[in-house]
Amino acid sequence: MADSGPGGLDLGALLKQAQAMQEQFLQARATAAEAHVEGQAGGGMVKVKVSGGMEFLEVTIDPSVVDPSDVAMLEDLVLAAVRDAVARATALSEQAMGAVDLGPLGGALPG
Repeated sequence: MADSGPGGLDLGALLKQAQAMQEQFLQARATAAEAHVEGQAGGGMVKVKVSGGMEFLEVTIDPSVVDPSDVAMLEDLVLAAVRDAVARATALSEQAMGAVDLGPLGGALPG
């Protein structure tokens, strides 16, 4: 006989479902962390590559935007590229997490 909780709820089945969801969540997070996205600014003159796990991997700056008399502009471009990369990595992570099947609990969890 199944473990029944209040109202005849099958606690064993619920536990198995929770474990399966946790495995899906961990796999989705690992998959997102392995993916790479690139943020850009200045029409691609400054690029920042970041993993879905928010590990910054690479910064590329086109030499034509390096002007010693206007360092502030280059700083702004780098910051804009970093923000773009973070936004793309966040979207990638959210997309991966959205693939996790919450089963009948899906509507009951805050999101």
